[in-house]
Amino acid sequence: MFESLFQTFTDDANGAMGPERLAALRRELARRGLDGFLIPRADEHQNEYTPPSAERLAWLTGFTGSAGAAVVLPQAAALFVDGRYTLQAPAQVDGRAFAIFNSGETAPDAWLAKQVKKGWRIACDPWLHTPAQLARYERAVTAAGGVLVHADSNPLDAIWTDRPAPPLGAVTLHPARFSGEDPQAKIARVQAALGKADALVLSDPHAVAWTFNIRGADVAHTPIALCFAIVPAKGKPVLYVDPRKLGAGVRAGLAFLKVAPPEALLADIAALGSAKKLVRFDAATVPARLVQTLESAGGTADVGADPTALMKARKNKAELRGAVAAHLRDGAAMAEFLCWFAGAAPTGKLTEIDAAQALETFRRATRKLKDVSFPSISGMGPNGAIVHYRVTEATNAKIKRGLFLIDSGAQYEDGTTDITRTLAVGKPTAEMRDRFTRVLKGHIGIATSIFPKGASGAQLDGFARRALWDAGLDFDHGTGHGVGSYLSVHEGPQRISKLGGVALEPGMILSNEPGYYKTGAYGIRIENLIVVEPRAIKGAEREMLGFETLTLAPIDLSLIEPKLLTGEERAWLNAYHARVRKALSPLVSSATRKWLAGATKAIRTP
Repeated sequence: MFESLFQTFTDDANGAMGPERLAALRRELARRGLDGFLIPRADEHQNEYTPPSAERLAWLTGFTGSAGAAVVLPQAAALFVDGRYTLQAPAQVDGRAFAIFNSGETAPDAWLAKQVKKGWRIACDPWLHTPAQLARYERAVTAAGGVLVHADSNPLDAIWTDRPAPPLGAVTLHPARFSGEDPQAKIARVQAALGKADALVLSDPHAVAWTFNIRGADVAHTPIALCFAIVPAKGKPVLYVDPRKLGAGVRAGLAFLKVAPPEALLADIAALGSAKKLVRFDAATVPARLVQTLESAGGTADVGADPTALMKARKNKAELRGAVAAHLRDGAAMAEFLCWFAGAAPTGKLTEIDAAQALETFRRATRKLKDVSFPSISGMGPNGAIVHYRVTEATNAKIKRGLFLIDSGAQYEDGTTDITRTLAVGKPTAEMRDRFTRVLKGHIGIATSIFPKGASGAQLDGFARRALWDAGLDFDHGTGHGVGSYLSVHEGPQRISKLGGVALEPGMILSNEPGYYKTGAYGIRIENLIVVEPRAIKGAEREMLGFETLTLAPIDLSLIEPKLLTGEERAWLNAYHARVRKALSPLVSSATRKWLAGATKAIRTP
């Protein structure tokens, strides 16, 4: 019925090859005089989405999740995944080859400390770990009497004979009408933020993309080019990128900087070290190899926060205008989907993949879609209770009576979207309505919160949980993550979470997504994107902030128990739905317009 342009639903895991590949890796380690090797799920930039050439963990183990690590020793091998993947990993990985651990309960370094024998040489690839990550491993290995060896080349690459070539996606210029600030002004701001540092190394491709107003096509779902950059305190920055990614027009548009091949990076960092320079690195993304290169040459490394992260998080007027336009467009596509779903779901013929493909098709009909911002989470019943479920042809469930959850997003040149809606198929149970309404109360609690300047996401997180806590319930993920401007759908440093310590500032875009998950039965999540903005309060003694909701799409009225809502909560929902109806009605088909009128009708006092 529908064709999917950006998403695939095949399961590329090949866990059956795990024992054979593990044996080959052990032979290669023995050939090099090594007793073990660390394999993170990471590329040289610690990206969330990595190119096929960097999927070493998936190739070795069969595990395709977005986070994890493996440790290979002579007689033991282990895979470590977090709580999101404790069901997925055993289904993909041969348990005879790899023991599987929840990293929240057994950390890789703690396991390693108990396994290493005196004199063992455990290798790592310093391009794939940050200094902090390697420090933890080094402490564990050293405590056990072993040695952590920084390999000059990756042993796994030596046996991965059909490894894909690194990507060569074309770099494009991000127009000023979307960026709102020219790169020269951004560079000046970055240079002013360096303090005593002589240079800043940009190891996060998102930071490079924002600073220089470029975008790329090297990984799925996020428009970045895999590259590094050095911004000196004075003078032109240097962009280290494969020249084959740059067309003549892009090169001309980058005249404000120097372009160098990636292989020149180490030599230039060594030169900074020889000149005794103080260089700042991003602790979250810098490969340990770069810090080692600087320090071994005599330089001083300042490993800490990348100053571009907060600059990028505070969206300017042009970026906010783009976000509003992107969400209006995306809301119309979402309304078309929801109308279609309301008619098609009761037939019993739809599957999770059908739904994901349909939504992408409606978005593609806008003729503005660049990509989905992440693989859609399209989960029926029990699959919806798996927070990071990814539907494949093997798991594809029929949509039937119960709760269906779809979490999806889009990349448009003017903005990035992310929305979750939970939909009733057939008549929901009283328990479903109770749980959904409690999640909605938490969603409204965040949407309507007012807070003083300087408050962090950790201080707001409880607002999303109060109604669930009242019933002895909770959810085990953060309430909200930061979102980029035609960049990553998961952008820091801002977040609404128990761990969200960064102050929220005007212009920051975040998600608002409380949920509830009943294992083996159903999942509920309601997600809108929100933007921080000033709040004027008469007589206020402090500068106050609040949120404006960007996402425009109906919330399923059949799942709401009005008696659980306060008058203020009903007023917010009715006002939100009136806004959705007014904004989207002119943009949708006549059939969807008629459906929208019913889907956004006001809830009356019970």
